[in-house]
Amino acid sequence: MLKNLNKNLLLIFTRNPELGKCKTRLAAKTGDQAALDIYKFLLAHTVSVTENLKADKQVHYSVAIRKNDIWNTNIYDKKLQDGDNLGIRMLNAFNQGFKDGYKNIIIVGSDMFDITTEDLNNAFEQLDQHNFVIGPATDGGYYLLGMKKLNSAIFKNKIWGTDTVLQDTLDNLKDENIKLLEAKNDVDYYEDIKDIEAFKPFLKHIKND
Repeated sequence: MLKNLNKNLLLIFTRNPELGKCKTRLAAKTGDQAALDIYKFLLAHTVSVTENLKADKQVHYSVAIRKNDIWNTNIYDKKLQDGDNLGIRMLNAFNQGFKDGYKNIIIVGSDMFDITTEDLNNAFEQLDQHNFVIGPATDGGYYLLGMKKLNSAIFKNKIWGTDTVLQDTLDNLKDENIKLLEAKNDVDYYEDIKDIEAFKPFLKHIKND
């Protein structure tokens, strides 16, 4: 385990990149291989925007920890997600982070093309003045969640992957000091990426509608 050198902890939740098992909604249009290639591209992007972030960093794998992959063990502490659903897995990761002594903890996924290192730095800075920070996704979920005190309610009674998650989370936090960040587009469907230049090489086989 890497040493705890910072008050800030970034949790990165990732799926193991396996053919037919990642970006399935995207794959419905692009096919499994293109969806896998796009996800690997997004993973590499996530590395590029997080590797130099001034925070301790953990990668939480969905299925199995991979030793020799793009996540450098000198930078990222590797862990396995623990729980029966996404909410419980996130709750357990936050809970352990606070137990380990971190003051500010932020979680992100690994499929955000719009996110930058500056966005992450800003989110941690916002936790100096707010108890919670949320990056709303344009599909009704969120791409980033940060807190400096544990609130377990926001991880329970949610229908994950639907357009009610953000509003339900805000309802849980209606009496709290929250900072909402800029809304951003995450990558779930073909429509999310079809007009973005960086994804064009992965979509050459698809005829325009």
